[in-house]
Amino acid sequence: MGLVRLPSLIANARCFSKVNSLRSRKYQSDVPKGHLAVYVGEIQKRRFVVPISYLDQPLFQDLLRHAEEELGFDHPMGGLTICCHEDAFVELTARLHAS
Repeated sequence: MGLVRLPSLIANARCFSKVNSLRSRKYQSDVPKGHLAVYVGEIQKRRFVVPISYLDQPLFQDLLRHAEEELGFDHPMGGLTICCHEDAFVELTARLHAS
């Protein structure tokens, strides 16, 4: 495993925040303050809203790093996309929520 590029992840999260602020009010209203939307899935993407505090968690950082290596951060959907099984993402976020 390499070094965690947390400043890079935070900068990207800020970038996504700016993109979200430019979207319609419909999308703005369903992402509560202190959260961000991510799209998860290998073929069909499902939208999840997660607390930004997950960005500080090593497990979530590993997931983001792998997503960046696999896909980069430029996606036609306009949001953060994580290419993994939904079940694995739900299990990871459940562990983060419990801790």
